[in-house]
Amino acid sequence: MPAESPLAMPTQSFRSWSAKEKRTLVNAAAAATPTLIRLWVFGGGLLITAYGAYEMYRVVNAGTGITFLQWLLVILFVANFIWIALAFTGAVAGFFSLLFNRPRSMVRPATLSGRTAVVMPIYNEAPSRVFAAMQTMAEGVSASGLGSHFDFFFLSDTTDPDAWIAEERAYFALREKFPHDIRLFYRHRIKNTGRKAGNIADFVTRWGGAYDHMLVLDADSLVEGDTIVGLAGAMEADPDSGIIQTLPLIINRNTLFARLQQFAARVYGPVIAEGLRLWMGRDGNYWGHNAIIRTKAFADHCGMPELSGKPPFGGHIMSHDFVEAALIRRAGWSVTMIPGLVGSYEESPPSLIDLTARDRRWCQGNLQHTRVIGAKGFRWATRHHFLTGIVSYLASPLWLAQLVVGIMLVIQAYLIRPEYFTSEFSLFPAWPRFDAERALNLFLVTMGILLAPKLFGWLLALLRSDERRAYGGAIRLTLSAIFETIMSALIAPIMMVIQSGAVFQILFGGDTGWKPQRRDDGTMPLSDIVRRHRGHVALGVFTGIVTYLISPSLFAWMSPTILGLLLAILISWWTALSSLGIALKHFGLLWTPEERSPPAIAERSNALQAHYGDFDMVDGVTALHDDEKLRDRHNDLLPHHIRRRRGEIDRDHVVAEAKIADAETIADAAAWLTTREKTIALQDRALVAMLAQLQHAPGHPK
Repeated sequence: MPAESPLAMPTQSFRSWSAKEKRTLVNAAAAATPTLIRLWVFGGGLLITAYGAYEMYRVVNAGTGITFLQWLLVILFVANFIWIALAFTGAVAGFFSLLFNRPRSMVRPATLSGRTAVVMPIYNEAPSRVFAAMQTMAEGVSASGLGSHFDFFFLSDTTDPDAWIAEERAYFALREKFPHDIRLFYRHRIKNTGRKAGNIADFVTRWGGAYDHMLVLDADSLVEGDTIVGLAGAMEADPDSGIIQTLPLIINRNTLFARLQQFAARVYGPVIAEGLRLWMGRDGNYWGHNAIIRTKAFADHCGMPELSGKPPFGGHIMSHDFVEAALIRRAGWSVTMIPGLVGSYEESPPSLIDLTARDRRWCQGNLQHTRVIGAKGFRWATRHHFLTGIVSYLASPLWLAQLVVGIMLVIQAYLIRPEYFTSEFSLFPAWPRFDAERALNLFLVTMGILLAPKLFGWLLALLRSDERRAYGGAIRLTLSAIFETIMSALIAPIMMVIQSGAVFQILFGGDTGWKPQRRDDGTMPLSDIVRRHRGHVALGVFTGIVTYLISPSLFAWMSPTILGLLLAILISWWTALSSLGIALKHFGLLWTPEERSPPAIAERSNALQAHYGDFDMVDGVTALHDDEKLRDRHNDLLPHHIRRRRGEIDRDHVVAEAKIADAETIADAAAWLTTREKTIALQDRALVAMLAQLQHAPGHPK
């Protein structure tokens, strides 16, 4: 690492804040609030919601009065409807904006005055992926002629000892090939305190003072060199900018599930993102990666406090990126998004099971924001970001509750004899009534509003001849959109049940922890898929039988939900297959422009992955034993002192030392040490030296 250049990063308070602490804008004229767009998005959304609520009231009322269950159904309907109404009005704004504006490349500045750190936090990742990506991005920055303004950093929080040594081996190999005008650094933390937020904070507080900006990446990020340089130039051109967030496009996907996500994000995502950009203005959000940040502003205002209590609602803030955007915006710095920017890429989970594993962590992080949303000094747009994240997960149990209440109403009508003649005098009986025609009309309106963003994205791609050809032509584009919509409808009830279970688990104190995610292949043993989804199938069977016995019309109404649950195992299995995704690619379905004509940066990174593949599969103990030069370099990277109190004995350290002392060969030591013991041994120079003295078993190749 370079010489330390510390920055103070004081812990922020959610309870106290004074407007006097807000900085004065340098360019106040550029900070105008997009009032008209916000009036359309939120005013229009509320009007549409009011219409939906009135229509739902008329559906259940029909002149005979409303029961408690019917009122509950109306309330649940409105709670779900308001968010799709807001998404619709935002998508309308995004559609008309994109209709007259095209995506643009970031303008490369002629010169730069400041320095930017490109930081990639990594956690038990395959070195071939992250090191190939870093080399590719650095080559692009170097080609711009402004590479001397950038330093690249691997910030490792890896806990797997084999992955840790693999990272070091790959780092030393990469250093030989790195562009000479750009410096490359690597830091491995002994303890990953605070997870990713703590990883970034450790960098900022120790080295952040040397850099005007930092471009934060994820392990699956890929950003073109001109885009990186352009983001640094945009920061320098806007003295009030605190964070500039790009909208990464999904690339490099092969499984059917991942290609569905890739297609949907490419076709529909820009419409939604453009609508967000228009109404957010400078009150934007931060998604934790593929964004450039003003380092000093981040240090001054984004020190992350710990929440009182234990997880899942206490402890470290998991979805820290939303909170960092809120804090830096509270201080008067702008947070903006450029959704149409070309050259920012990422990848997505390869299977439904991988998505739900990540989604469980995001669910906990967003629900944890209920502790943060009321913080003093936050702008109302910031609170809306938090609320949107929270409701995105509460929507599943709300939808489930709406279905349950609907079933209960049907059961009530089926089992309870209506009282046709009440105690009040009337010439005519009080026939129970239900406005079926109004209910059908409301259902069609709701589906139209829900599917409108997909329709807008499809229409934009269809209207632009170059994009239409890039998607495979009008027929392939249309068939792909229909197929994606059908698959989304089948997956939706599965996700509803999974997310509802996650919400209830979190509400009852379940903590998800933090596990690395799989990125390349979604294939899993069928037995694991059956185990994960057998409950969903059983729920589908039970719901189907009960609803059919109660009322065939109720069964027909719920058939999409029932079908998705019944097919959960098959859907999860099929969509995780790379072979099926590639077969559809062969027929031109779910094509995206980046898939048909891959960006040069993606092709270069994929080619380099093969070169670094030898570093992925390695036993760390054996690697250090066999390579004296690597061992010396590894020892140089270790901290000189590991602090401990006298008299405090680390049991794992003692056991690791005893096992190494008892081993006759290096194979014995590698086999006997647990993961925790191996990590401790590789952190201690003395134990590394003991390992180096061991011999290979007789007959082992030298």
